[in-house]
Amino acid sequence: MFRGFTSVFYKEVIQISRDPITLMLMLIVPMIQLLVFGYAINTDVRNIKTAVYNLDNRRESRELLDAFQNTDFFQVSEYVFSDEQLNGAIVSGRAKIGIKIPPDYSDLLAAGRQAAVLVLIDGSDSSVATQSLTVSTSVGLNQSLARLAATLERAGRPAGASLPIEVRPKMLFNPDARSANFMVPGLIAVILQIITTLLTAFSIVRERERGTLEQLMVTPIRPFGLMLGKLTPYGLIGIFETITVLTVMRVVFDVPINGSLALLLALSLLFLFSGLAIGLLISTKAQNQIQALQLAWLIMLPSFLLSGFMFPRDSMPWIMRAVGFLVPATHFMEIIRGIVLRGATLTDLIPQIVILAVMGLILLILSAMRFHKKIA
Repeated sequence: MFRGFTSVFYKEVIQISRDPITLMLMLIVPMIQLLVFGYAINTDVRNIKTAVYNLDNRRESRELLDAFQNTDFFQVSEYVFSDEQLNGAIVSGRAKIGIKIPPDYSDLLAAGRQAAVLVLIDGSDSSVATQSLTVSTSVGLNQSLARLAATLERAGRPAGASLPIEVRPKMLFNPDARSANFMVPGLIAVILQIITTLLTAFSIVRERERGTLEQLMVTPIRPFGLMLGKLTPYGLIGIFETITVLTVMRVVFDVPINGSLALLLALSLLFLFSGLAIGLLISTKAQNQIQALQLAWLIMLPSFLLSGFMFPRDSMPWIMRAVGFLVPATHFMEIIRGIVLRGATLTDLIPQIVILAVMGLILLILSAMRFHKKIA
């Protein structure tokens, strides 16, 4: 069943070693991609340029602006002196947020009345707009509660009397809400999916284009032996890449691994097997390397968009969730985030393990069945 595995493995190792530039790219590109995307993809919004139109200019208004800046979200970049200048700062892109404090702000607060502060938000960037809305509302609420507590204390009443319900949220697993802790493990899953697919996508195609496929046809090599012989060398490269990107994740991005590192490495092998098997299946279908690359893109795009890396899968339409379910990166995303962030154990990850194992086996069988000892 596996006749010819050793010969094909030895042949593939020699072929890889004769192309040192490609081998170097195989080993270095994943680390470069992780560094570039790890720093570029950051949902932690900080220091958003803010334009201020302060018509009050008294202590109360300055305290409000200090409260905005103390959140580390707003950074006052300029002060303007008219509504036109405030709107112009946002339209021109010099500021994403505009704050207008009315001239009677301090007077209204002193009289115990409500004072309205206008916050203009640039909605062209949805992530900035959403967080700006949340943070600005939170600042206003905190300032209101602080003044209400001070008023109650002056009246001789306990400050807590006005707050019958207190909600105390507690963030589990990622208490600092660091973007890197969530994005980098997911990015590793996507990068490994793409690299492993591309590594083997050109395997059979390259044999066909170089004319060496005819030599394989007259040998007693069995289909499974050929598939495993081609898959194993690239699997070893994938193991090295996995160790490399995990080291970068821990050392460079300071992402703690809360679970078992040994379990993560073991399950990474299962994921690499599935990714390499997809590449082999593509190589048995494509007639040339251009076709192989185009077919590989059918896996790459869902790996980014439908695996849960960028967007929550629960919010997707059922048809998109079904497509994403067929991508191995979707299930490895749950594995790596579960182990790294939540400290998940083997028992917690059984569904994802079974799915990846079945996927890899089916893909390898399909690849072997599609390989015929003849030129199509």
